[in-house]
Amino acid sequence: MITFPIVLSAPSGAGKTTIYRRLMAERSDIGYSVSCTTRPPRAGEVDGVDYHFLTPDEFEQKRAAGEFAESATVHDHAYGTLRTEVQKVLSGGKHVIMDIDVQGAAQFARAFPQSVLIFIIPPSIDVLVERLTRRGTESRDVLLTRLRNAQGELHEIGRYHYVVENDDLDSAVARVSAIVDAEMTRRERAPKLDEQVAGLIARLEHEITNYV
Repeated sequence: MITFPIVLSAPSGAGKTTIYRRLMAERSDIGYSVSCTTRPPRAGEVDGVDYHFLTPDEFEQKRAAGEFAESATVHDHAYGTLRTEVQKVLSGGKHVIMDIDVQGAAQFARAFPQSVLIFIIPPSIDVLVERLTRRGTESRDVLLTRLRNAQGELHEIGRYHYVVENDDLDSAVARVSAIVDAEMTRRERAPKLDEQVAGLIARLEHEITNYV
C-alpha cells in the first residue's frame, strides 16, 4: 500500500484536532505519530499517548541530535515530531496524520517531501472566537495571543496543497478523507507505474499485430 504523511494545520479553535481524531476512528489506514512538547499536560492527557511530555532540557537534547523532523515554539512552549515516530507508522502500512502548526509544517515537508499539506479554516472569526472562549481554559492574554497567531498563520495558507473549511464537522472530515483517497491515486505515488504501463503497451502492440 502507498503510504504518506498527512499534515493538518489550522489556527487554534478551527477544529483540526477533532478532525484528525475522527479520521483515525473512521479509517483503519491512518495512524498518528505522537509528538513531543514541553508544555504541561492538560486534564485527561496521557504521556506517550497524546504527547511525549519533555522537559526543556530533554527537548533541546533531541533537537541538537537531529531527531526531529520539525520543531517549533508555539505559545511559549516547544513542540517537535520525531522522525522515528513517523517512520514507524509509515512502515506499519498506514498513512501518518500530523497535527502541526504552520511553523513546523514547512520543516516537516522538507523532511518528508511526499507529505500532503491540508489547512483547516473556520467558517468565520466569530466562530473561531466562540470556540476558543468555550474552552474556558485560557486567560484573556492567552486568547489574545492565539488570535494574533491565527492572523499570522492565515498568511501562510499558500504553502498548503488543500484548504478545508470546517463549517460542519461531518462535511469537513469527509472532505479531508476524500483528499487522502485522491492522493493515493496520484501518478507520482505509484512506484511501479511506468513498468505497468510499459507492460500494457507491449501487450497492446502484440494484440494490434494479430489484427494487422
